[in-house]
Amino acid sequence: MSEFQQQQIIEIADGGSRLRLAPQYGGRLLSWDIDGESVIHWPEKADWSRLGGVRGGNPLLFPFLGRHRVDGEIGRWRDAQGIVREVPMHGFARDLPFVAQMETRGKGVRMTLRDSEVTRAGYPFGVRFEAAYRLIGTHTLEVELSEANTGDAPLPHYAGHHFYFTLPHAQRGATTLELPPTLRRYHQADGAIAPAVPGQPSYKLDDPVIHDRMHCLQGAPDRPVRLLMPGLDRRIEIDLRRPGAAPWYCVTTWTEAPDSDFYCVEPWLGMPDAIHNGLGLRWVPPGQAETAMLRISIGPLAARADQGPG
Repeated sequence: MSEFQQQQIIEIADGGSRLRLAPQYGGRLLSWDIDGESVIHWPEKADWSRLGGVRGGNPLLFPFLGRHRVDGEIGRWRDAQGIVREVPMHGFARDLPFVAQMETRGKGVRMTLRDSEVTRAGYPFGVRFEAAYRLIGTHTLEVELSEANTGDAPLPHYAGHHFYFTLPHAQRGATTLELPPTLRRYHQADGAIAPAVPGQPSYKLDDPVIHDRMHCLQGAPDRPVRLLMPGLDRRIEIDLRRPGAAPWYCVTTWTEAPDSDFYCVEPWLGMPDAIHNGLGLRWVPPGQAETAMLRISIGPLAARADQGPG
């Protein structure tokens, strides 16, 4: 364990690449630096007493993501038997401690959250949720989310990521997001998902049409999601095409304010309120598990390729 901002954390390094993680704080990836340059943002002064409100790292969204409503009331969901239960926005995982196990060679970590009295109050299922991070050389990060059903009833879930990528706000207009074929949707004020409209192959990050929008993948992606950042001479590729893994449903784009020096690109397994609307709702049978995987690769802007890492 290392000390960071007066907290005990895990650091993983490979060459010039360094990850910081806080298993006891929701299994949270705090930051990723390469050669001293920030790739995943973390604020210099984070309020660790209210970590759920800190804008940075990668909060884990599980078992459900987004907001849920029952009869117009936010923070509730109704199960198949008609029982109404409470669920916080983006689920409970980001607020609970995980148990961490380092890889033998020290380039990765697997963090585990199991069901308890706390989780079963709003999510009455036996579950083992795991998040794994693994550095592959200096410039690639492999990430896994795994849901195992340890109970005797089918397990509903739709997990997701909330990556805060470092980007000075003045550079948004020059930064391009490239996507595989998608349909663009958003979460309306009444909780309904807006009708889909055809997505574009690329956007500038200052385009208001992608603020707080969900880009629903049309079949298996034919290329990675890309962020092209001329101001940082940086290309970020998020490869969602991992053989044998659960398919990602959408990629959400969001930032907090016009002067926020980060931009979030968030692979999700489902849509907000999927337990009610069915959009991306996934079920794991008793005794089984499934894993969603992705790889993030960083390089100079000129080094583009249509094929992601193998």
